[in-house]
Amino acid sequence: MTRLRITEIFHSLQGESRTMGCPTVFVRLTGCPLRCGYCDTSYAFSGGEWLDLHEILQRVADLNASYVCVTGGEPLAQKGVGDLLTALCDAGYQVSLETSGALDITRVEPRVSRVVDIKTPGSGEVERNLLTNLAHLNANDQVKFVITDEQDYAWSRALLREHQLDQTCEVFFSPVHGSLDATQLADWILRDRLPVRFQLQMHKLLWGEAAGR
Repeated sequence: MTRLRITEIFHSLQGESRTMGCPTVFVRLTGCPLRCGYCDTSYAFSGGEWLDLHEILQRVADLNASYVCVTGGEPLAQKGVGDLLTALCDAGYQVSLETSGALDITRVEPRVSRVVDIKTPGSGEVERNLLTNLAHLNANDQVKFVITDEQDYAWSRALLREHQLDQTCEVFFSPVHGSLDATQLADWILRDRLPVRFQLQMHKLLWGEAAGR
């Protein structure tokens, strides 16, 4: 029987990525092998509750939304996540997976939109990027760069151009909330005419730091 360690299952508005603003059920798995300096979900590093697949699906169904986002922590660090993703897709949900990109994404259920958070130098975990993942992205996927400063921006711009990521999937540039001025990042994107989507963490604008989501 597939069991996963779950920090929380909740209903909210998607604050980032392609479905920003859509009512979404979030399934937050416990545990992460990374320690990004700007992490806002460190409470998911440990603890959690072991639930079997049926219990998770029932809790998701009870919240009555069309979109489901499996997040963490780092969801791919748990072996049973593949079964969960497949079960959610089979149940008719539109499913996204938020992953650090430090673990192999090739075995993820193909119906899932993989949202790959490429770690910038400012995260403190840039060496953990598994860049071979980039060759396996497709039009259903999304790539996110969380940017702390101008060095991060220049690094992200170079990687975007080197791998022509915008030719494969949607690319998002986001400032670290409370660290990099959002207008500054927007100005850099416009100056360089980058083929990316600028985004803010909408949930934090609505509910503040306490949202943590």
